[in-house]
Amino acid sequence: MNQFLSRRNFILIPTMSILKFIFKPRKVLASFATSEQDWNLSNEDWKNKLSPESYYILREEGTERAFSSPLNNEKRKGTFYCAGCNQALFKSETKFDSGTGWPSFWDSLKDSIETKVDFKLIVPRTEYHCSRCGGHQGHVFDDGPLPTGKRYCNNGLALKFIAD
Repeated sequence: MNQFLSRRNFILIPTMSILKFIFKPRKVLASFATSEQDWNLSNEDWKNKLSPESYYILREEGTERAFSSPLNNEKRKGTFYCAGCNQALFKSETKFDSGTGWPSFWDSLKDSIETKVDFKLIVPRTEYHCSRCGGHQGHVFDDGPLPTGKRYCNNGLALKFIAD
């Protein structure tokens, strides 16, 4: 029997499509109460500010190729910032090698990210964005190390690293 036409997929695909409309992801908005700059830029302004690759990831919720980011191997002490607005997102002390090919962290800085449900691969995943500019960073999973058990799997092109 064709795997795509299995009874499980016949039921699962329409069910997930219906759930997508029931649990409409809340739009991730920039939190500009603490920001001196309004980060609600037009698409054209973002295109002028970012490289085409970073624009694809941060503004169109794209994903870079695994093992393509130099930040995946970054081991120095420092802070990882949003490449869109320079908000601090992660400390180097929370970075770990997940083996996935993307920079991974077990915790984010307080109030630096916002999440929403992503159904792009049919199975729901938790997507996270910069809380200031709304730039897409990656996805968070429950298979990380202690103490949180979380794995914030981040696109390297969505980050800037500044060493201490």
